[in-house]
Amino acid sequence: MPKRTSDAADEPAAKAAPNGREPRVAEEDEGMGEFEDRWEDDIESESGGEEEIGGDEEGEEDGKPALMSWFLTNEVVEEAPPAKQTYLPGTKLGPGEQLVADQSVYLALHSLSYAWPCLSFDILRDNLGEDRSTFPHTAWIVTGTQAGEVPGQGKAKDEVVVMRLGGLSRTQRHDEDDSDAESEDEDETEEDATLDFLTIPHVGSVNRIRAAPVASTAQIPDPYHVATFSETGKVHVFDVRPYIDTLAGPSRPRQKIPVHTITNHGRNEGFALEWGQTGLLTGDLASKIFLTTVTPTGFHTSPNPYMSHTSSIEDLQWSPSESTVFASASADRTVRVWDIRAKNRKSVVSVEAHSQDVNVISWNKGTDYLLVSGGDEGGLKVWDLRMFKDTPTPVADFSWHKAPITSVEWHPTDTSVFAASGSDDQVTLWDLSVEQDEDEEPIASGVNADGTPITVPPQLLFVHQGQKDVKELHWHPQIPGMMITTASDSFNAFKTISV
Repeated sequence: MPKRTSDAADEPAAKAAPNGREPRVAEEDEGMGEFEDRWEDDIESESGGEEEIGGDEEGEEDGKPALMSWFLTNEVVEEAPPAKQTYLPGTKLGPGEQLVADQSVYLALHSLSYAWPCLSFDILRDNLGEDRSTFPHTAWIVTGTQAGEVPGQGKAKDEVVVMRLGGLSRTQRHDEDDSDAESEDEDETEEDATLDFLTIPHVGSVNRIRAAPVASTAQIPDPYHVATFSETGKVHVFDVRPYIDTLAGPSRPRQKIPVHTITNHGRNEGFALEWGQTGLLTGDLASKIFLTTVTPTGFHTSPNPYMSHTSSIEDLQWSPSESTVFASASADRTVRVWDIRAKNRKSVVSVEAHSQDVNVISWNKGTDYLLVSGGDEGGLKVWDLRMFKDTPTPVADFSWHKAPITSVEWHPTDTSVFAASGSDDQVTLWDLSVEQDEDEEPIASGVNADGTPITVPPQLLFVHQGQKDVKELHWHPQIPGMMITTASDSFNAFKTISV
């Protein structure tokens, strides 16, 4: 019987899908994921808690193993190394079976935990250059907390957090006989990963947070606006540029109150929030969508909402090619497309996209007629918006996830690749350009715990695991292949060998 050396129920995991790209085994990096607080005096006093990050030389801290990929191994014999078999999520564990961790499927993998859960975040653009490939990397993000109860004190104060993740070094080294890789490695330096952050007080938990768009060739804007949707029903807009400047260099005065607050939603909280060149879209649980425009004189929110949905607005996306067009996803199971020039403020076209709530959508920036949606039933569907007539069918339909989809996002440059996360603790990468020959056997198969067969879709490139209740993911627009994810227990920043 196969033997697995770590407990599958408690230990985090990450793995590559068996798509024909065989991973190479590499030694674990002993310093992976260690973050140091370089702003101790300023940071800890403002954050209200200390961060908890990384892993020690054994890949653990406080008994919690670092993220790895899982493989099945046979019993070790002296005559030959153990055979490996890719572990498929959902596979029933046999008596005495354990999981063995392996990181060879990652170029880099780092993990960090904050004082409170941060269930929404966005990546901030920086001035460090485009298409950065040389390690170590630096990434800037902005996030918001969902603080819990403090014994004897009630609910803790929430905050918006501006973070700089530095020293994100390569955690996998190439084989010594790979001369090209050696030359590439010589240009890199190894650093300990660091986390620097500053906080802004926030009234209520942050349901969702989004940064205003910045052109790829532009400098960091001043002001740099970030919007939050609070559980109180208010949408706050902050200027985070002074916080970025303080972390990056000389300190600047930092305003700890919003520069603007939108109150049109009343007491109806929401989770849908999206910036575009035209303005800021906000959608609430009462099925109302409001548009706020930004002018040199300030912010203006139209008092008249867009209303066609019959249930809560779950997600919003601006069209990448038409500045007046946006799409919405709702708990009424539909995806709708709108044009703000329509005087009746009703959607132009719609489709019943899922059998349950439509939680998230993402509009392909390179192929502007493609949109991917994720539903409460765990389905992922890719739609051709040109076919949004009568009863359209998706051009791709995947049912790999076993729980609600919580986030989807197209790759910023590869128009056939997208990523998704689910409440089943999986982050999956998909490539629509991969097709399976009719006479070809399934790529891999197994058996679920309930006895049903597992068949891996050929389009599934990679499965990342290890976080609990993954809520949101984003590709870094300036570091090709770098993905950052957040969950109830941690952030992950990683680059895989598959993308």
